[in-house]
Amino acid sequence: MFNPLPNFALSANGKILNLSKPRIMGILNITPDSFSDGGEFNAIDTALARVDEMIKQGVDIVDIGAESTRPNADTISDEIELARLTPIVEQIKKTYPNLWLSIDTSSPIVMEAMADLGADMWNDVRGLKRAGAVEMASRLGLPVVIMHARGEPATMDKMAVYDEVVSEVMAELGRLVDRATQAGVRHDNIIIDVGMGFAKRYDHHIQMVKNLGEFGKLGYPMLFGVSRKRFLGELLANTKLPHYQSTTPTQRDTASTALALLAVAQGASIIRTHNVAQTMEALAVWYSLADRIDDD
Repeated sequence: MFNPLPNFALSANGKILNLSKPRIMGILNITPDSFSDGGEFNAIDTALARVDEMIKQGVDIVDIGAESTRPNADTISDEIELARLTPIVEQIKKTYPNLWLSIDTSSPIVMEAMADLGADMWNDVRGLKRAGAVEMASRLGLPVVIMHARGEPATMDKMAVYDEVVSEVMAELGRLVDRATQAGVRHDNIIIDVGMGFAKRYDHHIQMVKNLGEFGKLGYPMLFGVSRKRFLGELLANTKLPHYQSTTPTQRDTASTALALLAVAQGASIIRTHNVAQTMEALAVWYSLADRIDDD
């Protein structure tokens, strides 16, 4: 249960992030329509306050996104995305210059602009599939999260059809990685994400959670992001416990943290979460116990 994580590390802008212990990526949504916290952190002052709070809680990476990718969300233009991101990213980098800052975007134009402002990582839920994305990732030379998904937010639920979800997702994710490396993206800059909540149904998610360790065979560090997602609400409802038959996203943090521990046990190096404090506390206790077992 307490197997050590693979000895990976990320580097960007003169910083090194050792992934031999699990790292926490805190979510900062600056969208008006995100499923969990839309509209809460759109202003510079509220966004900075949230970043400051996450830093005090021990966050390793802050992931900032300006486009909602919840099911049935509309896409937005590069201009809107840049208008939302630019003033906040500028202030974050000015206030916290050593913070690892990830940009949750699929637009190569947006990512180029954010890299110019000092962003350290590209988190792309579309797996670098947009025109020019793999070429931009190669040119920027920053760590990039390549996630598995099918279709767009408006169509992905209809594309959640698999015969063997684990092997199919692994094959599709492998092809995305191969495409990136063939375009010049360095192997040591790639992080994979199985895409919980994207073009997958309840039974698919169950199989993915049970078999996350299989994705270690691809040979890259893994990011796991299930925080507050619909699947957790379905999972809680299926427990048959009366108080959990209907939950809001913010009521799913404990379930999110439970799955985070299961993911780390199967090799996940980065946990993406809305609740940094709870995730940090759970991982600290878990690893403290692991050290005690190793000492016995």
